[in-house]
Amino acid sequence: MDKAALRLTLFGLLFTCVNLAATNKKIDIYSFHINSTITSRYATTVITSRVKNLLKHSQEVKFEVKIPKNAFISQFRMTIEGKTYDGVVKDKEEAQREYRGAVSRGESAGLTSAVGRTLEDFKTSVTVAALSKVTFELTYEELLKRRLGKYELLINAQPMQLVAGFKIDVHIHENQGISFSEVKGGLNTKDLANAVTHSKADKDIWVRFYPTLDQQTKCVDCSKNGLNGNLIIMYDVERLTQSGDLMVSNGYFVHCFAPTDIQSIPKNMVFIIDQSGSMRGKKNRAGQFLFRILSDLAEDDLFGLITFSSRIQTWKPELLKATEGNVEEAKTFVKRITAEGKTDINAAVLKAVDMINSLRNPQKGSASILILLTDGYPISGVTDPVKIQQNVKKAIGGKFPLYSLGFGFDVSFDFLEKLSLENKGVARRIYEDSDADLQLQGFYKEVATPLLTDVHLSYQGVDKLTQSTFSQYYNGSEIMVAGHIIGNSLDIFTTEVTASSERTKVVYHISVPMEKLNSDRPEENIIERLWAFLTVKQLLEKELLLNGLEKDNAKKEALELSLKYRFVTPLTSMVVTKPQGEKMQVAHKPKEGEKPNTSPFGGSLLKLASIIRILKSSGNAKPLCYDVPPQKVRLLQNDLSEFSMNGQLESGKGFSQIAVHYKTNHRLLLSTSEITYFDGQDTVKFSWDQDYTHHENEHVSLILQSNEMDVTMGNMRFVILLHKKDEVFLWPAIWQQPKDVGFTGILGEADIKYEEIPGSQTPTLKLKDKEVKTSWVMVRDYRLPSAPVVGCWLVPFQVVAQRELSDFTVTQL
Repeated sequence: MDKAALRLTLFGLLFTCVNLAATNKKIDIYSFHINSTITSRYATTVITSRVKNLLKHSQEVKFEVKIPKNAFISQFRMTIEGKTYDGVVKDKEEAQREYRGAVSRGESAGLTSAVGRTLEDFKTSVTVAALSKVTFELTYEELLKRRLGKYELLINAQPMQLVAGFKIDVHIHENQGISFSEVKGGLNTKDLANAVTHSKADKDIWVRFYPTLDQQTKCVDCSKNGLNGNLIIMYDVERLTQSGDLMVSNGYFVHCFAPTDIQSIPKNMVFIIDQSGSMRGKKNRAGQFLFRILSDLAEDDLFGLITFSSRIQTWKPELLKATEGNVEEAKTFVKRITAEGKTDINAAVLKAVDMINSLRNPQKGSASILILLTDGYPISGVTDPVKIQQNVKKAIGGKFPLYSLGFGFDVSFDFLEKLSLENKGVARRIYEDSDADLQLQGFYKEVATPLLTDVHLSYQGVDKLTQSTFSQYYNGSEIMVAGHIIGNSLDIFTTEVTASSERTKVVYHISVPMEKLNSDRPEENIIERLWAFLTVKQLLEKELLLNGLEKDNAKKEALELSLKYRFVTPLTSMVVTKPQGEKMQVAHKPKEGEKPNTSPFGGSLLKLASIIRILKSSGNAKPLCYDVPPQKVRLLQNDLSEFSMNGQLESGKGFSQIAVHYKTNHRLLLSTSEITYFDGQDTVKFSWDQDYTHHENEHVSLILQSNEMDVTMGNMRFVILLHKKDEVFLWPAIWQQPKDVGFTGILGEADIKYEEIPGSQTPTLKLKDKEVKTSWVMVRDYRLPSAPVVGCWLVPFQVVAQRELSDFTVTQL
C-alpha cells in the first residue's frame, strides 16, 4: 500500500541556524552575535541580532532562529526604541487561553515553532518604525551528550545578508581538563578558515569567528547574500579517575561516569528487519546497513537475523558466532530479502526475544541487544500498540534493551518510542536521505561496544536524583547522574558504582572532601540548571509510560520545574509579548515528527474538514491532501472491472457506511455495527468484534480480524478499517488495483506530480499546469490502524480531480 511520505528532519546536536528577513528586504542587520558558553557539558547559547529599518516608513521585520531539537528555549526579548519586551513562559493550557482570547478579539495570533531534521524554528515578527532599530535576543539551553568519544557543538550561520558586525564566540570550560578539540565545518574551509581562531588551554577552549564582509561571500555555499554554512566544535575531557568526575555548586552535584579501564564484552544481537511491502525501495538501504554491521561483528559475538512481514523468517533458528563463514552466509540471506506483505511487529520482536532467551550456552557477562528496523505500523497479527507493548515488556522482563529504528515518516514513532523506553532502549528516526545507511551505521556504532551491564550508582546524603540505574554502558558514551545535596551540609561526598563486566563484578568508589569538589571558578547556577534540565527530560520520558496518578504526578513535577527554570517544554509555551496593537504569538515545543501548522496547538484539521485524503505525489517527498464535505460520494469506480465503491461521509466522523459492488451479483455493505455480504444467492453477516473469520468463494475473499475487513475482489484488494478512538467510523485503504486500468471517484487519482514554487510569500505549488496556493497542515492518516499524525499540502479537490465535487456525488450507496 502506498503510504504518505512526510519529510521531517531532526538533529540531536546543538545546532543554531539564523534567518532574518523583512517583507521588502530594506533592512540592515548591523550587528549579529552568537555566543555559546559550555560549562560541565551544559551549553547556553545567546543569539543577539540588531536591525535597522532603512525605510522612511514603518515595516514588519521577521526574526527566525533554528535551535536544536533537544534544547529548551529559556528567554526571548525584543528591545524597541529603548523599551524591552520579554517573552513569558507559562503553562501550555494558560498560554492556549491567552491565544484564544487574542483570536476572539480579532487579533492574528500565531504559532511560532516548527521542526527540521535536527531543528526547531522560533519565529516572530515586529513592526519597526521608520529609520528605527530593534534588538532581538534569544537564549536556549542544552545538555551535550557524549557520542563515540566526543561532545559536539554545531553552529550554523545563515543571516541572509552581509553583516558588518558579525561574530560567533564559543567558550568551553571543563574542570577536569580538555583532552582534545577540533573545529570543522564549511565555515572553516578555504578563505573563511582565516576568520576562525581556535585556541585551547588545559581546561578551556575558545573559538572565535569574525569574518569580514569580503570573507562572508567566500565559503562553499556562500553568495552575495552572505554566510550559509556551519562551524562544528568537537571536544572531549580528561578522565582523571575511572570512578568518574564530580562537580558541586550551590547545593547541587553532577557525576559523569565514563570508565576506560575495562575490556569490551561479547554481544548477543538479533537484528529484526521489516520486509513488508512498504519497505520496497528502502530494502537496499537496510541491506547496506546489515552488510556493514555484519562485517563489524567480533568473532566472539553471537548474532541472529529475523525478517518479517505477514510472516516471520529467521536466517537460522538460533544465534550463531560471528565467524567468517557464518557472516558470509548471513550476507547471502540478506541479498535474498524481498519486500512484500504486511507488518507483524509483535510476532517478530517476540521471536527475537525467544531466540535470546533460548541460548543454550549463553556467554557469561555478555550483553544482549535487540535492534528493530521498520518503516511501518503493526497491521498484521496483533495490531493494538498497547497490547504489543505489554507482550514485549513481559517477554523481555527488563533483562536487555530493545532499540527501535523508525525508517522515514510513515512509521508510528510514538509507538516505537514507548516500545523501546519500556525496555531500556531508545528509538531513533532514520531519514530517507542519501545517507540513510550511514545514519543506521552511526547508531549501531553507539551500541556496538558494550563495556558494562547492570550499572547502579548510589550516593549518600542526597535527594532529587536523576536516573541512577542503567542496563548497559557503551564505549564512547557517558553516564550522567545529578542531584541535590540534603541540607548542603556534607563534609565528605561518597558514591559507589557497581556493574557487571565480562565474567566479573566491578565496583568504583568515590569519597572526596567537599572543599575539593567545589569548582575552581564560580559556576553560578549551572549545575542546578543542568540537574533541572536532565530531570525534566527524564520526567517527560517517564510520563509517556505511566498511567493514572503516577502519570499525573510526573507531569505535574515536570511542569513545575519547567515553569521555575523558564524552559519551553512540551508542557509549557512562551507567550511572545509585543508593543500594544501587535499580534501576540505563542512558541511551544514541537513533538517528534511535527510540521509547521496553521493550528496553534497541533490540532488535527479533521476537526474542521470532513475528510482529508492523502495522495502520494510522484517524485516528491511531501504528500498532497484535500477535504470533502459530508455527503454520499463515489469513492472508486471502473466499468471494465465491474467494480465500484461508494461511501456515506459524515461531518468530522469519517464514513458511517461503505458499499462495494463487484460484477453483477456481489455486494458488500459495511456499517459501524455490522458487515453484510451477498454473493447473488446467499447472505453472510459479520460482526466487527468477532474472532478471526475467513470467507471465500471463486471471485471474492473476505478476511475479518482486529477491526479490519481485508477484501479481495478479482484483481482489486482493499481494507476497510473500523476506527473507535473518540468517534466510531469507517475508513477505506486501497492496497492493490490494476495498473493499466483507469479509475474514477475521489480515490481515483493515484500518483500526482507537482513542483514547489520557491520564493512565494504564500506557499505555492505548480499542480497540473496550475499555480495553487496551499498551506501545510497536520492530519491523521486513517488508512492505518494507528492513525498517525502526518503532514501534507492542502489543495483544492477540484484542482486534483480536474472536475467539480458534484460529479462524484451519488444518490444511493
